[in-house]
Amino acid sequence: MHRRTFIGNLSTIAAGAAVSSFASGRRAFGWPAEPSPKVVETSAGKIRGLVDDGVHVFKGIPYGGDTGGARRFLPASKPTPWTGVRDMFEYGPMAPQLAAGPADEANIARRAMKPSEDCLALNVWTRGVNDGARRPVMFWVHGGGFTSGSGSSAVYDGVNLATRGDIVVVTINHRLNVFGYLHLGDLMGKEYAASGNVGQLDVFAALGWVKENIAQFGGDPNNVTVFGQSGGGRKISNILGMPGAKGLFHKAIIQSGSQLRAMPHDLATEFTVEFMREVGLKPTELGALQAMPMDRLVAAFNAIEQRQDLMPRRRGVYYQQGFGPVIDGAHLPGHPFDPFASTAHAGVPLLVGRNRQESAAQLRPDKAIASRALTEADLLQRAQILAGSAAERVVKAYGEIYPGTSPTERYVLMATHRAYGFDTTTLTDRRHALGRAPVYAYQFGWQPPANAPGMMAHHGLELTFVFDNTSKVPEPTGGDASAAALAEKMSSAWIAFARTGNPSNPKTGSWPTYGTARATMMFDNTSTVVNDPAGAERHLWTTVIG
Repeated sequence: MHRRTFIGNLSTIAAGAAVSSFASGRRAFGWPAEPSPKVVETSAGKIRGLVDDGVHVFKGIPYGGDTGGARRFLPASKPTPWTGVRDMFEYGPMAPQLAAGPADEANIARRAMKPSEDCLALNVWTRGVNDGARRPVMFWVHGGGFTSGSGSSAVYDGVNLATRGDIVVVTINHRLNVFGYLHLGDLMGKEYAASGNVGQLDVFAALGWVKENIAQFGGDPNNVTVFGQSGGGRKISNILGMPGAKGLFHKAIIQSGSQLRAMPHDLATEFTVEFMREVGLKPTELGALQAMPMDRLVAAFNAIEQRQDLMPRRRGVYYQQGFGPVIDGAHLPGHPFDPFASTAHAGVPLLVGRNRQESAAQLRPDKAIASRALTEADLLQRAQILAGSAAERVVKAYGEIYPGTSPTERYVLMATHRAYGFDTTTLTDRRHALGRAPVYAYQFGWQPPANAPGMMAHHGLELTFVFDNTSKVPEPTGGDASAAALAEKMSSAWIAFARTGNPSNPKTGSWPTYGTARATMMFDNTSTVVNDPAGAERHLWTTVIG
């Protein structure tokens, strides 16, 4: 399955469950939600939200203006002010992107979820408004690569997290794919120098809105933690190399999204030229590009994505291709973590990790893997894709490291270490080497029951645990007591880190910094700290990855 298709499906399936049904029964996610009698004054105007289980919820708050037409490919403008009191009861539109498919299209057909270029909106969950409190703020950046997704998924519902930690939760929508990462600077001049990074700059604009307004929602603008998974983690990886975000956040969490390198501007320009050719324009026909219908640009983007060579992905080697953050010399001066970690936000504490069998999600369409029926011969054949001429050596080593495991599990572990483990360890090592702020590491290894839709500790499984939503959104985990118990631990750790910069808490106990020992919290039914948990695999892949 193509990476965009898989991640897009994951995001939109969850988003479909999250659409507000206030207009027909005033219920969101199946819980009663009543209009709040309290009014909050923001920099653009007064708003009113809902109260859901004692938490004030504001959906679809504009943090920027419409990005269509003449504003397409430019940094976000301020939202248009309004008079009176606006009801913030429904999520705002998602950014333009390819629909995930007919089954999901039915789920996102409601007005609030349709894609639009007027998509710069955020959502806030808080236990108190206008109360003078200074709660930690947890600012979520959604996944879906740089191509799809939104901050409106049911998995990201902030009621439980806000309740457990008395914190403020913020989720956002921002521009994606060509709308957020089409590099026009080398073709169109200085006015469009930022176009290859406006998706990132939208995140900055939302953080700026938080800095200016979050105090009215009981939040502390001087204690903001950015956190994100998959593509959200990659966005945060790049933000850690972008000086323009200085002072807008104070801690960072990267979940299954460690990215070392960004797109060089010359290669980004080549993609732009190819895109212009795809839509039938010359490289400098900006006016026609800005006037072109949104759906035509989405279709052209998809056509180019489908032409990309995915063999490096199949081999488990991640590097940025297609449309994503661009090294433009200004907003993103260089690779965020290559050859060293950027010093742009060196003083920001970092929590980073991955899931034990991330690649099980991408590999599940392989029927032999889904049925756990790989033979030793199958394993060797597939290992040749990952390791080339080193396949026999890698298979032998994994048999020694994981005695008694099935060929299916060993292959999933190989693919995971290759695709996620190596970059996660490299990013964490390089960040620790700066020595300017504490770094913490984790690995998530909880195994879902057989009746759950995913297998093993796959990519994205930890999301309902982090948001303490295993009962509210039970499908990924079965919603049983063991999932709820681990969700209490993980969400408590994330909250502790957001509050103090240290994830240690009574639920998990002491959590040491990463250090030279590579101390890592292993989340499972029993959670413990292990030093360098994948050391043997790391040494092995160091001799394979070129």
